[in-house]
Amino acid sequence: MSAPVAPPGWSRWLVPPAALSVHLSIGQAYAWSVFKPPLESALGLSGTQSALPFQLGIVMLGLSAAFGGTLVERHGPRWAMTVALVCFSSGFLLSALGAATSQYWLIVFGYGVIGGIGLGIGYISPVSALIKWFPDRPGLATGIAIMGFGGGALIASPWSARMLDSFGEDHTGIALAFLVHGLTYAVFMSLGVLLIRVPRPRPAPAGAPDPAEPATGGDIRVSARSAVRTPQFWCLWVVLCMNVTAGIGILEKAAPMITDFFATSGAPVTASAAAGFVALLSAANMAGRLGWSATSDLIGRKNVYRVYLGAGALMYLLIVLSGGTSKPVFVICALVILSFYGGGFATVPAYLKDLFGTYQVGAIHGRLLTAWSTAGVLGPLIVNWLADREAAAGKEGPDLYTLSLAIMIGLLVVGFLANELVRPVHPRHHLPAAPPAPKEATHGTD
Repeated sequence: MSAPVAPPGWSRWLVPPAALSVHLSIGQAYAWSVFKPPLESALGLSGTQSALPFQLGIVMLGLSAAFGGTLVERHGPRWAMTVALVCFSSGFLLSALGAATSQYWLIVFGYGVIGGIGLGIGYISPVSALIKWFPDRPGLATGIAIMGFGGGALIASPWSARMLDSFGEDHTGIALAFLVHGLTYAVFMSLGVLLIRVPRPRPAPAGAPDPAEPATGGDIRVSARSAVRTPQFWCLWVVLCMNVTAGIGILEKAAPMITDFFATSGAPVTASAAAGFVALLSAANMAGRLGWSATSDLIGRKNVYRVYLGAGALMYLLIVLSGGTSKPVFVICALVILSFYGGGFATVPAYLKDLFGTYQVGAIHGRLLTAWSTAGVLGPLIVNWLADREAAAGKEGPDLYTLSLAIMIGLLVVGFLANELVRPVHPRHHLPAAPPAPKEATHGTD
């Protein structure tokens, strides 16, 4: 199941499309909300119950990425993409069976557990290969692939809605939609499995610098086991967790939040406008994954995280200060925050490469994604619980979210400070340098 070695003349620009075929597929997770109302109606579920498959899927994403990261490094990207294909598609097929037989637990197990494992393994499957193919532009390379995860919902959301319109929104129609999803994604993800290649070994020219090393030089090789024992890893864990918590807090409650914010104003937000706002946030999420990660190649990973966390806190502060008086300020600030949210995901693999080298970077990335699992629970919990509490106290409009937004500002400040504490990894954590020849080729044909 090892990915074939690239033949002479193979273009490294064929590797990002292979990664995109997987990430665009598993990015369907962000479109789960399309299935929530039909499931609630057909199976008599509450809003909390209908959200459980998605929430469990995000938790399993982090856990499977953490525990499967070493296996991904050991067996290679083709093995990982195949496992992702089987699990993600099987999750939909089990969910189709659950919907057809009105067995809600099968949907939770299929989409949340089995499909969630596919999410985690699929998410990290191309990271190590991309960084090795693009040592000169690791931020851009991983940004292209991870952009697909953010953009998958832009495809899946209208596609799923049209299928439900055609098949019906009863349990049979939902089952057919799940079945079509499972089969279609299996075919699409197969393209990545067939296309992926790894760089071919070749001797480096005498005296030539190794392009796989960071710009600062030095042969950095840190194992995943050693990486989790360094303060740098845990500082980055806090950085990612805080950035994701701040972004997912808006993303998960975007439509009701903008509606509530301006409910007491002279021009309330309509349902269609709120839906358009959600689509804009998805676009900002996707654009940030590519734009900010590419920017990090120019200004450095630490600097770009200073932008995510520092400017993100300022955006939240502007929302709080403007209250429900300015829709343009609310929308622009939210779009910027979501671009930082997406950019944070796309930039972190390159940040890890800078600190720990390319050796086992996929496994290290997998362990770091437990921060996503934590944030996936923490962000929505803060926003929803506090909004419900304020509503019970008789508050309305922007007052429902003032406290939760203030907490988000505090979390971003914590993340900013954690980023400032990141320093180069102490040499005691480094493995001995790899033999000087033969070296792994890191460049294909542009």
